Amino acid sequence: MLALIVRRTLLIVPNLVLITLILYVSVFALLGTPATMMLGEDASQKSIEALNRQYGFDRPVLVQYFDWMGNALRGNFGRSFTTQQRVQDAVLPRIPVSLEIGFLALLIAALGATLLNTMRAAQRALAPVFVGLSVAGITVPNFMLGISLIYVFSVKLGWLPTTGWVPWSEGAMSHIVHLIMPVATLSAFYFGSCSLVYRAEYRDVVRRPFIYVARAKGLSEGRVAFRHALPNAILPVVTLIGVSMGRLTGGAVVTETVFSIPGVGRLLVTSILTHDFPVMLALGMFIIAGVILINLVTDIVYVVVNPQIRLGGSA
Repeated sequence: MLALIVRRTLLIVPNLVLITLILYVSVFALLGTPATMMLGEDASQKSIEALNRQYGFDRPVLVQYFDWMGNALRGNFGRSFTTQQRVQDAVLPRIPVSLEIGFLALLIAALGATLLNTMRAAQRALAPVFVGLSVAGITVPNFMLGISLIYVFSVKLGWLPTTGWVPWSEGAMSHIVHLIMPVATLSAFYFGSCSLVYRAEYRDVVRRPFIYVARAKGLSEGRVAFRHALPNAILPVVTLIGVSMGRLTGGAVVTETVFSIPGVGRLLVTSILTHDFPVMLALGMFIIAGVILINLVTDIVYVVVNPQIRLGGSA
């Protein structure tokens, strides 16, 4: 297991450099120079060239990238073109907001999918209900679900606040109330995905010989399900959660925009609309680094959950 962690850790730096280089070059190739984005397409060539010289955008792209990466590794991401605020001051306060919503959404989705589908009732009478909820969670778009929840629980029933965000420091109950609909919206898709994947794997696991042996020993159905079937059926869900963390930003963009939440997703939309080049790059780097670290954690969890992988890797 230690060898696995060391190998994966050594790959972090080259992966981070390669993917951020692709990101940096792609932004230039698709959007043009930052000077063009800042001044607009109607700006004179002379004005664009002057701004390029002022910010060093006239240098080769690779030189700019390594200069930006060197500053970023020292914690200097530059200043926002629109607000002149330091980029890290604009980005860092929003990361905990997005992490809290994303973590809760994935946790609720994974736990709900595994526990509900492991219960014996879910395998029989309630199976069509959970399958229907799973399919609905996958097919209904985030923005439509979010707007529907706002209409029902805020406009019609008045139970929950429409939009906005309240930090923990201003009241735990108010914070939790503002979390309910965004977390429910973001977790719906992942609940559906995890539920369908886990259910298919669970049905395969319960047909294996060791399950019949466990039942022959007189173990209760609950003990067989949670002690023997669940640990063997949950591995695809662990993989799916690890992969889903990389896609979480896309869902966060929609969810945070619908509910006016000051998170990373909403900042990313704002930076793209305003052509705020430094903020876009910083957010891209944070997202890439986060996905790489999450993949490392997923690999470790996978080995911990399934010792056979550990044995196979050491053989």
